[in-house]
Amino acid sequence: MNNFEINCPQCGKKTIWNENPSRPFCSERCRMIDLGCWATEEYSVDGGRAPQAEQDS
Repeated sequence: MNNFEINCPQCGKKTIWNENPSRPFCSERCRMIDLGCWATEEYSVDGGRAPQAEQDS
């Protein structure tokens, strides 16, 4: 498999995909920054409204 380059989603630095334990990030530092953003709810995924249970009449 070829070593192809990707851009780190955190800092934009080019990094090699193969044999990179932090992929898709360039480093452990960028990976932890991203994790921190999820933990502090800086990032979120809109899940929409939860289905409502039907009520008996």
